[in-house]
Amino acid sequence: MTSTVVYNGGLRTTCTHIQSGNFFETDAPVDNNGKGERISPTDTLATSLAACMITVMGIKARAMGFDLNDVKIDVLKIMKSEPRRVGGIELTFHIPEALRNLEEKSKIILKNTGDTCPVRFSIHPDIEVKIDWGHWA
Repeated sequence: MTSTVVYNGGLRTTCTHIQSGNFFETDAPVDNNGKGERISPTDTLATSLAACMITVMGIKARAMGFDLNDVKIDVLKIMKSEPRRVGGIELTFHIPEALRNLEEKSKIILKNTGDTCPVRFSIHPDIEVKIDWGHWA
């Protein structure tokens, strides 16, 4: 088993990772009857893409002899209706000064690694994914 999800009432859940015991709570977004006081399930889906990309990129960077500390990714989730669903995810990478001058080959390897993460392959092709690589563009 990977995790458990308990409905707490009031459109909120507690999601617990079995192996570590770590947990987070969700709340329905304001535009869907919630209070928006916690990350929503669809926010989690969009954020999972960024987390997966930077994780596999971090693994690759480590193998290449450096780390990606302080890389930040802004996530924008775009909802569609009829049916209500995630229609797009936009990621904007913020590359720290120390990593901006990597050789072009290393940047290409890292971007390709991120683009082929498991979550990216799991996202339905109808969900438009846009990536702004910032200083690595």
